[in-house]
Amino acid sequence: MRVGGRFRIVFGGPKGTDHEVQGTYKEVVPPRLNTTGKLVFTWSWPNSTPERESLVTIVFRAAGKGTELDFRHEQLFDEKVRDDHQRGWTGTLDKLEKFLQH
Repeated sequence: MRVGGRFRIVFGGPKGTDHEVQGTYKEVVPPRLNTTGKLVFTWSWPNSTPERESLVTIVFRAAGKGTELDFRHEQLFDEKVRDDHQRGWTGTLDKLEKFLQH
């Protein structure tokens, strides 16, 4: 992970279809002792709406024995896209929380 580096994620949809998302890292700040970490990257769907690029910012802060996460996804195309992404991210973060509790 480095500024200017790219990522690509392919995941399965509920009906067996694959979805692909990709982006570029804009800011990468590793967390250090008593500091926050930050990750900023673009987000786009190359197979359906490649012209629509949004921005994801994640800030990591030490919180007791764990980590607090401040998550923001901005510059989304419209309210429907915003709501769809909110559902997707909420589900993903809920699954992450359950995984980390085990």
